[in-house]
Amino acid sequence: MKPATSLISFALLAATACAQPAEQPTPRTDANSRLAHEQLLAKAKQGRIDVYFVGDSITRRWGATDYPEFLAHWKRNFHGWNAANFGWGADSAQHILWRLQNGELDGVHPKVIVILAGTNNVGRTPPDDAKIADIVRGVRAIVETCRQRAPAATLVLTAIFPRNDNPDVMPGIDRINAGLARLADGKTIRFLSVNDKLAAKDGRLFDGMMADKLHPTLKGYDVWAASLKPILTELLGAPAANDHAPPPTGDPSAAKRK
Repeated sequence: MKPATSLISFALLAATACAQPAEQPTPRTDANSRLAHEQLLAKAKQGRIDVYFVGDSITRRWGATDYPEFLAHWKRNFHGWNAANFGWGADSAQHILWRLQNGELDGVHPKVIVILAGTNNVGRTPPDDAKIADIVRGVRAIVETCRQRAPAATLVLTAIFPRNDNPDVMPGIDRINAGLARLADGKTIRFLSVNDKLAAKDGRLFDGMMADKLHPTLKGYDVWAASLKPILTELLGAPAANDHAPPPTGDPSAAKRK
């Protein structure tokens, strides 16, 4: 896992991001994020992408070269469905929205888009009514952008995962997820919540699900995969023997450290 300084940087980025409305596309300006965006633009033009994952660090770590155990788990679960990961760490909804509107989905034409966004907008402070409404609007803008740029795709809108870095945020997350559920039509936009398998009704995480009370362990990713695979089988059929997705990417700064 990343050192404590990374978690501090993550918190600072999230706090800064939340000053912007969640539905306002906003670029990340740090050099590492700009380089990651260039790499994801290149990835979008490679191979064949039938399943497009978009989100923040929770999504990114699953299929990233700098998290080899998670990447192996990703390949075990999605090989043959041509799945590609377009998550980026510390992104809030407005950052994901900017990336989608600035080339990362252009010309891809996936059949399925898996969306997980919003936890960085929540942050570690219980959200008030205004913030809850803002986050729902931000994720709705992501959904609308995916629909515009990939009109044939089925969207799988995933509920914001439970987090216990501050358990007091959980009632707000539950209210946000209720708003996200209302964005789905059950057909072209499906709402998927695995939260009852990650945490108890009071929001307390089950043992072993999150390494830092926020990011999933392999056990946590197992839960997400187990709920996604029946949907992918329904929409795409059984996974093929061969996979044509583009090669995975990672954190550019991790590559530099090596």
